[in-house]
Amino acid sequence: MRDRILALTGIGVFLAAAALPLWSALAGSADPARPALERAVEQPACVEDTLWMAAHHPELLNAWRTAVVREGEREYLATSGERYVMSLTGTCMRCHATSDGFCERCHRYAGVASTCWDCHVAPEGS
Repeated sequence: MRDRILALTGIGVFLAAAALPLWSALAGSADPARPALERAVEQPACVEDTLWMAAHHPELLNAWRTAVVREGEREYLATSGERYVMSLTGTCMRCHATSDGFCERCHRYAGVASTCWDCHVAPEGS
């Protein structure tokens, strides 16, 4: 009988410890407010739809890098039919003037590191 009590106690302690991450996640589930981002200053719209850009800008920027550096292409044809120069500093940063006011705020919120400034010079005021 004593072994049964010890075994059940051990199983209970194990289950409580195993469920601790779940309890912790449920207790601290308050999602911080999304960061307020600086809006584009020159253009009324981005090279693609805002929601699409929020989700897919890393893939777009990587595709631009490959196209420019490896294939010598310099122009991007947007789904709207407009053409843009494929340039982080010449196209993106012309409207989103500071990396800290736009890029880095969102990246900090999402908990991801940007690698853009490993090669590019961050704009003044960043």
